[in-house]
Amino acid sequence: MIFDAVIVGGGPSGSTCAWKLVQAGLTCLVLDKAVFPRTKLCAGWITPAVVEDLEIDLGAYPHRLLTFDRIHFRFPLIGFKPCTVQHSIRRYEFDAWLLARAGAEVRQHNVRSIRQQDGLYIIDDTYRGKYLIGAGGTRCPVYRSLFKARSPRAKALQAVTLEVEFPCHYDDDSCHLWFFEHGLPGYSWYVPKADGYLNVGIGAMAARLKYRGEDIRNHWLQFSDKLRRTGIVKDRPPDPKGYSYFIRGEERPVRIDNAFILGDAAGLATRDLCEGIGPAVRSGLIAADCIVNGQSYRLDQIDGYSGSSWLGRKLFEHGLHH
Repeated sequence: MIFDAVIVGGGPSGSTCAWKLVQAGLTCLVLDKAVFPRTKLCAGWITPAVVEDLEIDLGAYPHRLLTFDRIHFRFPLIGFKPCTVQHSIRRYEFDAWLLARAGAEVRQHNVRSIRQQDGLYIIDDTYRGKYLIGAGGTRCPVYRSLFKARSPRAKALQAVTLEVEFPCHYDDDSCHLWFFEHGLPGYSWYVPKADGYLNVGIGAMAARLKYRGEDIRNHWLQFSDKLRRTGIVKDRPPDPKGYSYFIRGEERPVRIDNAFILGDAAGLATRDLCEGIGPAVRSGLIAADCIVNGQSYRLDQIDGYSGSSWLGRKLFEHGLHH
């Protein structure tokens, strides 16, 4: 069978694109190396803009959802609690729900080879599509095969994280972010989830850590000790796992012929909070609109920042990169 579109990656960008393509009557196949639901490391909160983009009825969402009216921001010399509505979700549940809602055909498959023939993209000599969507995250095979040479990633924009999500009987149901503690070029977080889950983690710019000769695991030990010492958590969190991704930089090619890259495959995380879900969802919508309606695929219309304050943006950027 020849599909109108083959999407590599079933996360928020890929499932959003599939959702809109299926709604438009196109045949769509989603390939992902994992079986959903699958564990996905992510602090895991979504904004009202994401809720609107995905047309989510929060009252009908069938999984864990915890709403924050404020987030506690803490810097070395100051702290504040801006009014901002955010919703914490578990990516394990959220991503599987989005993918199932999309209504596309889904197959577990680890993509290894991609070639073009007779106007089609052929994946591992098995799957064929007129359009090819790379939504497989930082290590997306579509990026590696078709875009890497023309859209090289800048090492200075690479972020590295350590985090863990685990069952926890927490007392504090607020979201906390700590910026630049002990000179960390990034921030750490405490994000409770509904029904007794907690995500804690730490993220930083990899190039700055390397320049200083620092190991992010040492920062993690300081952070986990702080959580236990201050009583925010009663015991040391379980051992974390890590991953890396790229924040927004200069515009680079994100479409070659009928192939597109979305979300983390395109390096769209915001420049201040390194938040990826919102830009991923928006890129999926833009790609689908391009395929269905012939609109141009330009990602400069996606905001590169999570916050709206000019001063806050400059403060975050300075701390992340210096």
